[in-house]
Amino acid sequence: MTLTNIIAANRFGLGARPGELSAIGSDAQGWLVAQVKGARPMPEAVRSLPASPQVFAAYTNGQEAKRDLRKDSGRKESGKQAEAVQKLVANIRQQVVPIYLEQVATRYRIAASATEPFRERLVHFWSNHFAVSADKAAVIGLAGTLENEAIRPNLHARFVDLLYAVETHPAMILYLDNQASIGPNSRIAARARKRMQDNGRKLGINENLAREILELHTLGVNGGYSQADVTTFAQTLTGWSIGGGNRGILAQGEPGKFVFRENFHEPGAKTLLGKRYGEDGAAQARAVLQDVANHPATATHIAAKLVRHFVADDPPAAAVEKIAKVFRASDGDLPTVHAALSELPQAAAQPAAKFKTPHEFVTSTLRMLDFVPDKPQQVLAPFQLLGQRPWTPGSPAGWPDTADQWDGPDALLKRIEWATQVADRIGTRAKPQELGLQALGSALTQKTSTAIARAESGAQGLTLLLVSPEFQRR
Repeated sequence: MTLTNIIAANRFGLGARPGELSAIGSDAQGWLVAQVKGARPMPEAVRSLPASPQVFAAYTNGQEAKRDLRKDSGRKESGKQAEAVQKLVANIRQQVVPIYLEQVATRYRIAASATEPFRERLVHFWSNHFAVSADKAAVIGLAGTLENEAIRPNLHARFVDLLYAVETHPAMILYLDNQASIGPNSRIAARARKRMQDNGRKLGINENLAREILELHTLGVNGGYSQADVTTFAQTLTGWSIGGGNRGILAQGEPGKFVFRENFHEPGAKTLLGKRYGEDGAAQARAVLQDVANHPATATHIAAKLVRHFVADDPPAAAVEKIAKVFRASDGDLPTVHAALSELPQAAAQPAAKFKTPHEFVTSTLRMLDFVPDKPQQVLAPFQLLGQRPWTPGSPAGWPDTADQWDGPDALLKRIEWATQVADRIGTRAKPQELGLQALGSALTQKTSTAIARAESGAQGLTLLLVSPEFQRR
């Protein structure tokens, strides 16, 4: 079955903008493949955002001021001192939260106007695959920088390059607490143990990053690794950190950038997944990343996630094997893997198999209407209402990608509520019949078209379009 322009725009893209279905024409697959070849310059809107070091400085400066205040006040805080600490915490949020809001607004302004929506969808896919959460205070302003600094620049590269960029990004290091992972036999262990004990903290190896790399980012939960492999991998990752503030054992390195702390690293050769790694320092964990990136289990795990996202909640085995084979044969070359997705016959055979997540529903609405609110808080509002606030998944596994997580009665009522709000805002300017044809083409059913035509107003007709089965699916 031939890939149509409707499937290309709505399944592989982010929802058709006005005129997009005509622009795609008859070569839908060619339109998609052209979007994933080669590198792209960073969007101008992204370049204007604060980079990780600036974001991290805004957070750590406030944290250091808070520590100073608590130190000066002694172990027991008076009412005034406690109030001062609360004000400092509020001040930290006042500095960092606006950065997060602007990152969200920029993300959806880019998505709403993207002329390469397949590429932009892949940015979002990989950002969710390598999920971090802005719900963690230290990550509030860094979640967006991970997407912009690690994901966007590596869509034209190999999977291993993307993997390395993500795992060394400050957002991932802080989210999974690897900066606090210290080898028990490392050079700094004795001094660090006393310092951390004085602060009421335990010294040890933190396995979070190692576990999530193996379980979520590469091999998958059934990828053939053991708990011993997790522990050993965590040992190789000791010393992978970020530059800190101006004091203490984390002081060295440029604040907000990856740094390898040799004195934190657990020394010695290590055996992982049956292979011995004798490399020194940072090269040891990098060698492990290279091997797990190229492992057959990783190819299957990544292929299953891609097929689930682009084809069906229950990914067809034949499609998964096809993409896994391409992954293995191309050494994880992402453009080759991404292009192969558009060639899957299953993607063309099931044109409306995927129920849109809130992120996809809102994005496709913005594209159809060719409109994004001016204020960042207004851009964020629908995602909060619908339960998918950007970069805040409930776990490192990222947001779920299947209908059963998003189509409950309460969730559907909230979609209707938001659709009504949007339609009321557009008001008499709405031309729902025309919008429906531009966004869905022949996928707009006669039943929905008739209901829109019989609506009492343009606003009501637009609500009916937004909540219609064909607009809710891709």
